[in-house]
Order: sequence, then C-alpha cells, then structure tokens
Amino acid sequence: MDGLKRNPKIEVRVLTEDYCEFVLSETDVSVANALRRVILSHVPTIAIDLVEIEENSSVLTDDFIAHRLGLIPIISNRVGDMKSPFESEGDDDFTDITFTLNIKCTDDNTLIVGSNDLVLDSNHPDIAPVGFSIHHDATDNKGITIVKLRKNQEVSLRAIARKGIGKDHAKWQPVATVAFQYMPDIRINHALMRTLTPAQRREWVASTPGKEAVFRYNETTEQVEIVDAEAYMYDDECIAKAEEMQKPGLVDIRPIEDKFIFRVETTGVLAPEVVISTALEVLQGKLATISQSLASGRDDALQID
Repeated sequence: MDGLKRNPKIEVRVLTEDYCEFVLSETDVSVANALRRVILSHVPTIAIDLVEIEENSSVLTDDFIAHRLGLIPIISNRVGDMKSPFESEGDDDFTDITFTLNIKCTDDNTLIVGSNDLVLDSNHPDIAPVGFSIHHDATDNKGITIVKLRKNQEVSLRAIARKGIGKDHAKWQPVATVAFQYMPDIRINHALMRTLTPAQRREWVASTPGKEAVFRYNETTEQVEIVDAEAYMYDDECIAKAEEMQKPGLVDIRPIEDKFIFRVETTGVLAPEVVISTALEVLQGKLATISQSLASGRDDALQID
C-alpha cells in the first residue's frame, strides 16, 4: 500500500432520489471504511426522540408505540438549521418539532393508524414523515403503520422530533444500507482455457453464483468472456472449479487495492448526494482536528469521536 497515490477521487455512476453508486479511487481501505462509518454514524438527521402518551387503549404498550414512532423516517432537509439538545445554548435555539396524534376507532372495521395520521407542527409544516400526505381516508395508503385499532380503542399522544446522529441511536441513521467492495481485476488464462472442451467451459462459467453473470461462454467464438467483473463477489467458486478440473491458474482474480465500489441507499430523509457530501465534510473536519492537535502537541488528539 505504500506505493499507492493518496489523492482520493469520486466518480458517480448512478444517482437517483434515494440511491447512489460511485467509485472511490486512489486511496486505501482505511479511508473507504472511515467514509462508510461516518455515513452511518455521524451524518445528522431528524427523528422522533420523545413521546408523551396521553391515552393508549390499543394492544401495543406505550414503549412499543414510542419505538415505532422513533423509527419513522423524517424529512431532514432543515436539519442544518437545528441544534441537538447537547448543542443548544438557549431557549431561542431551534431544537424541537412537535407532532400530535389523536385518533379513535368508531366502527367494527380494523383501523390502521399510520404516519399520514400524524398532525404536523404548524410552525414547521415542511418537516414531515417521508412520503407524508394529508389527503387520505381509511381506504388509502396510511403511510408507515404505527398501530391497528379495533372499535372503541384510541391513541392520543405528542411526539417530539429532534436532531441527532446514528452514533447515538440507529433511528438517526440517514441510510438503509451503505457498503463497499474492492474493484476486482479478473484475468483469464486463455491458453489454459483452450485445453478445456466446450462442455467443460460451459460448466466452469456456470460455477460462479449470483444473479448477475460474471462470465459467459460465447457460442460463436467458443471463448469464455468476462461480462461484468464487478458482479464477482469474491466467493472463489470459479477458482475452486478450476482446481477441481485440474486446471489451477485458469483465472486470476485480485482486488484492486486503491479502488472501491460504494453503494448507498438512503431512507429518504436526505438525498444521497447530501448524505455523501455531509459525510465527507464531517470526515475532513475530524482529520483537521487531529492534525491541529498533533501539531500543537495536545494530549487529547486521539479523543475524536
């Protein structure tokens, strides 16, 4: 790793409203994993943190309902305007968003209570659950289910949402998943491949599992070709198959140690490009703090969260 360049680059390949795939290159696995961890645990979002229940005659306990409310993703575009309870310095700070829920089942049909039944904070109507819609009735999509009520059962509560990070609780994580893998470098020994019969080549190609094909047998040229190297999951099945056929060295597969494929899927609270750019800013800030601490000789240089 000593000979690798340390000039990280990002190439975005897929970007939708809740998914991003990009290639991080010219760096090592420590930086890639640091970015993954910061995305998970240090990008601030908004989530319900405190629930005050006034009435609950449903089959779910108060704690159960509070937990379900906490896991409802809240649109967090304005999280930068807020301060967490730990950051607040006075009563004028923007720290809380209050949702209310008052609902009762009055007929014999089961009533589904969902995130669309929450009443938004009139002071902050733009902060709402992901996918929120006030235009619904009992037959429409109620959003994320909170609880189901039978006749004469009711729920009345106040839910307070606050700024936080995934390090404190998973409900503040901005992503459903974030993962990376090494970019694979696959090289087929075509001279050795030609010693196999067409049937053996087909059998070897079929040995690699997965939904996406890594190799294919070209019936026209009778050659084995690489279809999608990135679909390889480092399972070594094709290598084991080659050894089983008494053809070790049939394929050489190595990870490119300074190139990583990242896949980020958000919960909808923030756009994926916002999550990634915020994570990079947080990571740069932490590195700057360490650099300054080391330069000044402070003993707390390693006490960075």
